[in-house]
Amino acid sequence: MQVKQVLVVGGGVGGLTLGAALAQRGIGCDVLEAKDEHSPLGVGIIQPGNALRALEAIGVAHACAEAGHPMHHRRYLDPKGVELVARPIGPIASAGLPPMSALPRPALHRILHEAAVKAGAHVRMGMTWHEFNQDADGVNVTLSNGEEKRYDLVVAADGIRSPLRARLFPDAPPTLYSGYGCWRVTLPRPAEITFSGIYQGNNGTKAGLIPLTQKTMYLYLVTTEPGNPWMAPEEQHRLLRERLQGYGGLIGEIREGLGPHSEIYYAALEEVVQPAPWYRGNALLIGDAAHASLPHMAQGAAMAIEDALVLAELAALDLPMPERLARYMSRRLERCLYVQNTSHAMADSELNYTPAKVQQDRKSTRLNSSHGYISYAVFCL
Repeated sequence: MQVKQVLVVGGGVGGLTLGAALAQRGIGCDVLEAKDEHSPLGVGIIQPGNALRALEAIGVAHACAEAGHPMHHRRYLDPKGVELVARPIGPIASAGLPPMSALPRPALHRILHEAAVKAGAHVRMGMTWHEFNQDADGVNVTLSNGEEKRYDLVVAADGIRSPLRARLFPDAPPTLYSGYGCWRVTLPRPAEITFSGIYQGNNGTKAGLIPLTQKTMYLYLVTTEPGNPWMAPEEQHRLLRERLQGYGGLIGEIREGLGPHSEIYYAALEEVVQPAPWYRGNALLIGDAAHASLPHMAQGAAMAIEDALVLAELAALDLPMPERLARYMSRRLERCLYVQNTSHAMADSELNYTPAKVQQDRKSTRLNSSHGYISYAVFCL
């Protein structure tokens, strides 16, 4: 069976990457995005080496690196800003690309959208699906504008609260709240912040500074938030200041500068643990729709990008659809579950850090491997 027409539901990172990768292989592709324009949530996005390697496969890695800021080291610091240990980040992608970078989310969406359209994918904004029905050979889909089309494969890339997942798997487990939240705010970047800075708190928090562009960086703070409380937007500057108590150095300076003018983005950290297989008939889940994880390995977008590339490779092969989707699962399941499990273990370890452990790490030549940093470095290869 040759795949000639694919419907991708969701115009986020995974959906746009898939649209570009399919069209570059001569496969017809409609990408539906329910929003009238791209308005990605969050402030910035980290691209570890394996994400850059995957983006290189669709020809946009250099554009992404140029739109952001490179990082060559990770530095781990205590709450006062005293460095515990520094680690170089090994390169994974080809020469000319940094080992890791970050860039604003709108910039990434713009680059991926342009790549998908240039390759020939039909990106349709302000549109989604209304109904679809499968048979042995494909899927008949009614779009939200009443148009009816037939596809060989339908792909749900519509995020953590995927409506298409609910349609395909009505018995799917609910989205899981992890007990953690993440605060992010974009700030001017001091010249010295050229690295990934991770500040291990001793009050059940972890902070970080990530360079985004030549002029900007972002602060993140991961906190324990029992009961998933509502964080009123007008109160977030005060709530974030409270949770940053105990931090000194640059983080402390940032805390004192927060106010009603600060554009803070708060998100409860949730996971999707969808039992395998992630497909039913000729419809498949990718990215957060199938395996949303905590951000502690900075691999959420990277996994969606890899999902898209693997699926595009398999779509170009002359295979029966069941074999194609089974091969997809054999290549993606273990890797994505590793990210989920390790990210959660890192969260549990870091957010139960104590002052005694901070002192122990200050005297040590390396961080406790139970944090998952060593296994993370191996994973990215």
